Amino acid sequence: MKIYNTMTRKKEEFLPIKQGTVKIYSCGPTVYNYIHIGNSRPLCVFDVLRRYLEYRGMKVDFVQNFTDIDDKIIKKANEEETDYKIIAQKYIEEYKIDAKGLNIKEATMHPKVTENIEEIIAVIKHLIENGSAYKTKNGDVYFRTRRFKQYGKLSHQPLEELEAGARIAVEELKEDPMDFALWKAKKAGEPYWISPWSEGRPGWHIECSAMANKYLGKTIDIHCGGQDLIFPHHENEIAQSECCNGVTFANYWMHNGYINVDNKKMSKSLNNFFTVREVAKKYGYEPIRFLMLSAHYRSPINYSKEIIEQCIASLERLYACRNNLKFILEKSKIDESAYEMKLRGKLLSYKFKFIEAMDDDLNTADALSILFDLVREINANINMKANTSKSTIKFALDLFDELADVLGLVYNKKEESLNYEIEQLIEKRQLARKNKDWSTADKIRDELKNRNVVLEDTPQGIKWRFIKSVTKV
Repeated sequence: MKIYNTMTRKKEEFLPIKQGTVKIYSCGPTVYNYIHIGNSRPLCVFDVLRRYLEYRGMKVDFVQNFTDIDDKIIKKANEEETDYKIIAQKYIEEYKIDAKGLNIKEATMHPKVTENIEEIIAVIKHLIENGSAYKTKNGDVYFRTRRFKQYGKLSHQPLEELEAGARIAVEELKEDPMDFALWKAKKAGEPYWISPWSEGRPGWHIECSAMANKYLGKTIDIHCGGQDLIFPHHENEIAQSECCNGVTFANYWMHNGYINVDNKKMSKSLNNFFTVREVAKKYGYEPIRFLMLSAHYRSPINYSKEIIEQCIASLERLYACRNNLKFILEKSKIDESAYEMKLRGKLLSYKFKFIEAMDDDLNTADALSILFDLVREINANINMKANTSKSTIKFALDLFDELADVLGLVYNKKEESLNYEIEQLIEKRQLARKNKDWSTADKIRDELKNRNVVLEDTPQGIKWRFIKSVTKV
């Protein structure tokens, strides 16, 4: 497998530190509100990365943190006149609802900042001891950016260019504009922890360094997140981690591209800011996941009403293929023929193409296209024919499920059932057809369609399905 490494700006052969095991750290949400659709992209993309590595036989240790203490959380708590812990826990639970809706696999570990204060303090202590950090007279602790000679290596910007945009706030006592906070002394009314320097709380960047080190080790295989985190967050993580441990922090860096809304940058001021929950209530969760995988993860992606409706239509095609296979699997009593061995070989070729696409820097766009090619092959050679054996239908169904599961799609597989009244209507239509009462049969068919039940007359018998297969919230 080849991965585009942000650090080197090229595709590289992925070689894990320990054969058969992959250690991944993914930056998680700051839990002060519902996640927005921009947050859903790294969730879906790097969930697929994990799924694919596991599909290829690797054990994946996947750590995703929760930032549960932060200026935004404190501000939200003050606005709602409650404790920051209540805000953080509330939105952790809301995150879990959205993550489950998007079919995100549970992380191996979901560490919280507030549960790792000792580890954070230990890292800061070490950085002060080796001269990479310093305490100010008001109890803040800052990292000496110039101490790390390779600063800017991830964002590929010289320190001089980065320095041009740096500023020192009036209340800050930094030695240098480029230095960043590791520990913040408390302000009136803020939550705090006791440290050797002051009563206060960690800076944002240090938390990920400490937790990655604790749960995955000094050097990890892959660190991933949104493109917006490259600078300063990931750049600062590298500086403080490598100054503390003296070794490479992460061997591969993966970053997903931005999301636009109606071809404009998503922003509250433009009134085009949507949470995952808002979109899911209208369209369902699965179309959001489909959208996030429909373009290469490093490319920008556009969200609009028309595009999400296209995603729903595409998912309907996938569900229809699977439902048809399930239906004819129950009906088939045909023995396998020599022709079917060739057909299986042809179907299997799509699996190899799928793997080739995913091996090329997790190209989910091409992988999705190949999945639809498989669907076309199945529809042409199995679903539309009455002479396919049970074993070949089962082979096609298993292959479809295998590839869809790698992408985390077609996961709303609830067995649909009809109520007694609709079953009676279907039986009446069958009787009308038998008696060649086509007018009555057509009327019943139209009535069922008005109730969102579509009938299909197949060589294997009558088949029904609900018009909407994609489950909404």
